[in-house]
Amino acid sequence: MVRPYAIKGKKRKNREDKYDKEEQEHEEQVEVEERDPAKRASIEKPTKEVEGEEEEVGTDELVGIPIAPSDKKANKNGVIFVLEKASLEVAKVGKSFQLLNSDDHANFLRKNNKNPADYRPDIAHQALLSILDSPVNKAGRLQAVYVRTEKGVLFEVKPHVRIPRTYKRFSGIMLQLLQKLNITAVGKREKLLRVIKNPVTNYFPVNSRKIGFSYSSEKLVKMSKYVDAVGDDVNLVFVVGAMAHGKIEPDYIDDYISISGYPLSAAMCIARITEALADKWNIL
Repeated sequence: MVRPYAIKGKKRKNREDKYDKEEQEHEEQVEVEERDPAKRASIEKPTKEVEGEEEEVGTDELVGIPIAPSDKKANKNGVIFVLEKASLEVAKVGKSFQLLNSDDHANFLRKNNKNPADYRPDIAHQALLSILDSPVNKAGRLQAVYVRTEKGVLFEVKPHVRIPRTYKRFSGIMLQLLQKLNITAVGKREKLLRVIKNPVTNYFPVNSRKIGFSYSSEKLVKMSKYVDAVGDDVNLVFVVGAMAHGKIEPDYIDDYISISGYPLSAAMCIARITEALADKWNIL
């Protein structure tokens, strides 16, 4: 049986009526909004308020995540270490340049009328590790480290640098530093170690106290009491010898002290200093 055309045409008519009705309602709504601006403003107002609320939330500081770095330690004084008479000397041994040491170059040093016992770059290596591994440095109170060699070459070590643990790698770093005069970070332009001009006093803060250490000093003190007596407004500069034998005698020292009745290595002396400073500044 064939479906009547009247039924098919009727559905098409209803669909057209529906479209016409929706279009008419839309036109009426537009006319009402155009005639009544206040009503249109009341409709748009909640949207603006929501946008304003989102902007206010966006500018709030998140808990535990500061927008800018904290400056709590900016006004605090710190400590500076100077390693004097470090045995870091480069020479051409055979066909290559090497950092001289008493173990590997004893015969070379004797042939050149030099005492192998004086060539101990491992002392400076251990002293630097003792400084950079200390809680004082990790707490951000270490301002700078300066090293002056036996030949008078002065270079700076940044507090955040990672000195190699093994002597072999340390020797390669020192060789590169003394030849190229600086060592930059991987992928960056920051100079972690760099040779600078003498004298070292040009790089000290204005209000600083320079303290030298020697076993032969008649002033035997307890390190913790000594640093406690120093005011918080004074920058401490500790000068330690990084050689096997002898005494440091720089002309810029304000006070010579001894912190033990026994001769101490440079690393042990630095360990006592950093421990006393940690107690003074409540660094655990």
